[in-house]
Amino acid sequence: MSIDKTRLLLIDGHSMAYRAFFALPADRFSTDDGQTTNAVYGFTSMLLKLLTTEEPTHIAVAFDLSRQTFRTEEYPEYKAGRASTPDEFKSQVPLIQNLLDACNIPWMTKDNYEADDIIATLTRQGREANAEILISSGDRDSIQLVSSHSTLLYPGRKVDELTRYTPDKVAEKYQVTPDQYRIIAALVGEKSDNLPGVPGVGAKTAAKWVKKYQSLDGIIDNLDAIGGKVGDNLRSHVDDVKRNYELNRLIDDLSLDVGLDELEWPGWDVKEVNQLFDGLQFRQLGKRLGEQLGDKAIGQVNEEPEPARELTITTIDPDGLSEWLTDVDDTVSISFRGEFGAGVGTIEALALAVSDRVAWIDPTGMSPADDKAWRDFLADADRPKTLHHEKHFRWAAKYHGWSEPRGVTTDVHIAAYLLKPEQRSFDLPTLTEQYLQRELTSTTPRNEGVLPGLEGSESRETQRDDDAAAAVAIGELAEVLTDKLEQRSQKVLADTLEYPIIGVLAEMESVGIAADDDHFAGIESSFAAKAKEATEEAWATVGRQFNMRSPKQLQEILFEELDMPKTKRTKTGYTTDAEALSGLYAKTGHPLLEQLLRFRDVEKLKQIVATLRATVQDDGRIHTTFHQTVAATGRLSSSDPNLQNIPIRSSAGRDIRAGFVVGSGYSELMTIDYSQIEMRIMASLSEDDDLIDAFKSGEDVHRAVAAKVFNSSEDAVDNEHRSRIKAMSYGLAYGLSAYGLSQQLNVSAEEAAQLREDYFQRFGKVRDYLRNVVETARESGYTETIMGRRRYFPDLKSNNRQRREMAERAALNAPIQGSAADIMKKAMLDVDAAVRERDLESRVLLQVHDELVCEVAPGERDAFSDLVRAKMENAADLAVPLTVSAGFGPSWEAAAH
Repeated sequence: MSIDKTRLLLIDGHSMAYRAFFALPADRFSTDDGQTTNAVYGFTSMLLKLLTTEEPTHIAVAFDLSRQTFRTEEYPEYKAGRASTPDEFKSQVPLIQNLLDACNIPWMTKDNYEADDIIATLTRQGREANAEILISSGDRDSIQLVSSHSTLLYPGRKVDELTRYTPDKVAEKYQVTPDQYRIIAALVGEKSDNLPGVPGVGAKTAAKWVKKYQSLDGIIDNLDAIGGKVGDNLRSHVDDVKRNYELNRLIDDLSLDVGLDELEWPGWDVKEVNQLFDGLQFRQLGKRLGEQLGDKAIGQVNEEPEPARELTITTIDPDGLSEWLTDVDDTVSISFRGEFGAGVGTIEALALAVSDRVAWIDPTGMSPADDKAWRDFLADADRPKTLHHEKHFRWAAKYHGWSEPRGVTTDVHIAAYLLKPEQRSFDLPTLTEQYLQRELTSTTPRNEGVLPGLEGSESRETQRDDDAAAAVAIGELAEVLTDKLEQRSQKVLADTLEYPIIGVLAEMESVGIAADDDHFAGIESSFAAKAKEATEEAWATVGRQFNMRSPKQLQEILFEELDMPKTKRTKTGYTTDAEALSGLYAKTGHPLLEQLLRFRDVEKLKQIVATLRATVQDDGRIHTTFHQTVAATGRLSSSDPNLQNIPIRSSAGRDIRAGFVVGSGYSELMTIDYSQIEMRIMASLSEDDDLIDAFKSGEDVHRAVAAKVFNSSEDAVDNEHRSRIKAMSYGLAYGLSAYGLSQQLNVSAEEAAQLREDYFQRFGKVRDYLRNVVETARESGYTETIMGRRRYFPDLKSNNRQRREMAERAALNAPIQGSAADIMKKAMLDVDAAVRERDLESRVLLQVHDELVCEVAPGERDAFSDLVRAKMENAADLAVPLTVSAGFGPSWEAAAH
């Protein structure tokens, strides 16, 4: 064949796949059945870029077969320091190889050799055929393959950045020729390969020796002429250098199943690639492949290539919104830009999209006619709308005096959470990239109209286009995510629980809870005084002043001066965290440790109070923000300030809660909470008759359960046994291991395991239920709550024992904790609906753990408390009754019960 124009691309498959794996967050790339796909997606994107920018005529991809090669036979410690390959990566390598098959790109492995050796052999073949060779690899050993025929494409810091190593580039960077680089590597060593170099010798020193003596033999022949400490080091490590030099030699004469002729690339198979991408749920990647490499496709790429999207963006002039809305009869997706916090939102710009038609609005410039049309549109439940972060929009609607939005069919922020509750971020750019496989920007926008007063303002023009792109993305995401919710049987949960609770939470956040700043100031001073007292006592114990917050100084005092038992080792010494200090105090009883722990406790409390004071708004109230998308179980969390980190049972926690008080115009606060809700759910789910009887037998369920476990009367159960059984019951509901339970009870793991066995002997159906939860989830891939909330656990099938056991504990926890979350949300919705129906002034202010904190209007105590009690106790139909207890008082603490 004629190979004058042959352009051979050789790819180190594992190197590129590994780079892709760590470049893209795994939690944003997975299929509905839990298969992680970040490495496949990133590898495909990198491959696509190489194919389009380098335009190879011939291609091959080489993979390592295993870590056992002739190099490990010669030197068993070769690559021994590397961490084990993540299971999430291993599972993606076959998928990448399937992709290469679909693209008709040969890939190969060779028993007892590495991918580098395959590439070296193919490089030699290409060089002998006078081909132009491009090597894509992140292994520096490949530098020795660089020549006038071959260029190394070496990855930079950015994912899409490649440095082209030619002979000149190698000389510029390392001051040697490519074939001499092997000497540099032997002298310096390679940490990733566990090949130690000569101590104190870096690349510059090594290059100086190579320049002077030309070869490794030349350097060895002149060992005695190299002076100084580095000379001594070289002489004592010369055997290591020789070994490194042999091991980093790339083998270029392997017998391979294919030769250069078989590497000619015919193009990619459209049908095979599309089928693979459908399974991987790469919605847009196939389209990109078709757009960029349509001329190399085997088969039809979409009958006709899709034209680039053009957004028709209309800037709404005064009195134009009414007409625009009149012409729309489809779902409108709304993007909005502004500032949001503390239950308040202000909107600077709105974009409304129907397909690719977008209206851009400056809400401050609405005419009376537009304002009415906008209010009517928001209030019309028959005009469907989609949003991202509906709660923020509700804050803003209330602030701007607009109608409460009705007819919101999808909040893509919440929908994405329901699909992948473990995911860290649900912001719009993330979701657009994750589900639409594109960046959140407008493409070739065609703008109609000019923003008043902004002619020539490119930045505002760009901002408007981005607002429009966001609105379009929200609409597309709503369709994609709703389909996925349907497939996972989660749409009912979204429609009946998660979407409706948004309005309830938004109202609670807007209302806030009154704060007694004088009270908070007093206890903040008290905590500061206690911190100072603990500090002075600690200084007296040590005999000098030191920084109580400095880990380094604490390490010196505890482990050097006082010679205390060493704690867990860290990069900076031995840990001095609270858990470690508590363990040391239990062992030694040293007064300094008690003083340090007391200091940390009061410092933490002082910080909590300082944060509370800082978040009191001008209305004298604290407006926390409740989050639906933080806890994977479905539980609500709070921030700014976090009201879930206030100690529940300590006197300090009670002091803090006393600062939350009834507001003007209301008579008192009411707190009302579920009693043992997790245990009741566990009894209902397990259908254990003895546990169900324990709930029905008396008021003290923990004593009743303890009596059954210890086979005694309830009167014979002492407080210690009751406490242990209570901890056991909750530990099972939270998926605690025997070790975790032993830590909680301060007993040995053996005692904890025996106590659990005794528990299971009496409540056998609880044991069977917990065992079946994990096994069923292992088969189906997910757990379900009593209201159908699903949580997926792909790690239940992981080969990594630690990850598998973590997934098992989480799977045990998910149905019980998730059901408790669902029940509380259902109760809150029912309470809200009943309060509106009866037109009561009383209102719910906070939801913390299993408790509601409410503000009671004058004369409404009985009506409101009866209503809330009834709705909470009837929020779910369990095998045991849901019970609540309530209290009243002028503050959160005074209303405790």
